[in-house]
Amino acid sequence: MASQVWSGVHPQAIVDPAAKLGRNVTVGPWSYVGPGVEIGDDTEILSHVVIKGPTVIGRGNRIFQFSSVGEECQDKKYAGEPTTLVIGDNNVIRENCTIHRGTVQDQGETRIGNDNLLMAYVHVAHDCVIGNNTILANCATLAGHVSVGDWAILGGGTMVHQFCHVGAYSMSAGGSIVLKDIPTYVMASGQSASAHGLNVEGLKRRGYSKDVISELRRAYKVIYRQGLTLVQAIEALERDYADVKEVAPLIASLRNAHRGIVR
Repeated sequence: MASQVWSGVHPQAIVDPAAKLGRNVTVGPWSYVGPGVEIGDDTEILSHVVIKGPTVIGRGNRIFQFSSVGEECQDKKYAGEPTTLVIGDNNVIRENCTIHRGTVQDQGETRIGNDNLLMAYVHVAHDCVIGNNTILANCATLAGHVSVGDWAILGGGTMVHQFCHVGAYSMSAGGSIVLKDIPTYVMASGQSASAHGLNVEGLKRRGYSKDVISELRRAYKVIYRQGLTLVQAIEALERDYADVKEVAPLIASLRNAHRGIVR
């Protein structure tokens, strides 16, 4: 990454000399880029954005006005430690998003992957881990230590409790309050959220075949329709679906559900 290539910085922007900007980075008027910030090639920072470090932002991102990126967290245990925020490539971060750095009580890092869409007013708290190709709709709120798997969709106004896991290819309806984990492939809604079947449309869009979706429907029924405990459901899936590779991520999400799963 080239340092101090600032041809795209607006005269009314403030970029600290200790920041590192790649090629073709643009910084709009009244934006602030602080020390300890690294921004990759072809990233666009619009007006009135605040980015503080230590923060690393990859290539091809767009960050819209009034977003606050890399600010210290709101955890009262935070005592000024040099924790980090890492954002990957080709993300779109819309207006008024807030994304905080990590804490030493966890891995010291908040991480966002590639090709994600964070719509307006999304909040990503300290130590969250977001995968790739997710959509967090307007006003979705992640408390600390939340993880969101690849291709997950959180509907507008979804609120996720700290330490919850949102599985890959899962979906929450707008206004959901998520107090337990959403397993991989599962749709959830409500206050508090409960399971409402597989995210079948999402799976179709991702190229899952009818046969695989049928197997996943049967696996879902093992978890939610047979009156089994979580441990019993895991044992049944491992016994009866060992040859269905697409069920393995579902089983893994159940095994990692330390807060339990939405029911």
